[in-house]
Amino acid sequence: MVSSELGVSVSTLIGWSKDPDAFERRRASCARCGSARLPASAYAALLGFYLGDGHIARGPRYFALRVSCDNTYLSIIEDVAACMAAVHPNGRIAQLRRPGCINVQSTWQHWPCLFPQHGPGPKHKRPIVLDDWQRTIVEDHPGPFLRGLFHSDGSRVKNWARRPVAGQPKTYEYPRWQFVNASQDIRELCCWALDLVDIPWRQSNVRVISVSRREAVARLDELIGLKS
Repeated sequence: MVSSELGVSVSTLIGWSKDPDAFERRRASCARCGSARLPASAYAALLGFYLGDGHIARGPRYFALRVSCDNTYLSIIEDVAACMAAVHPNGRIAQLRRPGCINVQSTWQHWPCLFPQHGPGPKHKRPIVLDDWQRTIVEDHPGPFLRGLFHSDGSRVKNWARRPVAGQPKTYEYPRWQFVNASQDIRELCCWALDLVDIPWRQSNVRVISVSRREAVARLDELIGLKS
């Protein structure tokens, strides 16, 4: 059937037959295959959230973009919802409660247009490569992109070191940002964005990218804000 091939309900097809311009209006709302303007800063942040803790699920008549957020970070939940609303202003944002988290969700037929990294299986088991237009947006807005990455799959932790002072051991505490992701491609995108803003980083282990120098942590704090 035509409806199953297009992924569109029969009732929608009937509506389009009665209003031929409806399809073009819906198509025009997409920044990639239509004429809508893409809010670059909000999209850069949403791209980071998607690469960190997001996924796109196929529904019978739409695609659902979902970002899983720790329910203790209310500001991040609001940030994700605001970014989704900016990118898809005509959509409805839902917050679905799950054990220990809230899935922020927006449904739209055009989410795969804006996130061509969508595909079957976990992101760390398939290539994750940005299109040229996405790389241009991140180059222009690296801060929001890093905010999305670190506020989804990152943490700001306290480390400590012990050094002798006047013959006595003294303990020093210092903060560190860490980004943890199983996908090598996504870790490399994080490192690339950090290089864009001249923030030094190092790979602590196979899955962890660390920002540890005092001035680098302060710069990242200023750029992305604390998790809250």
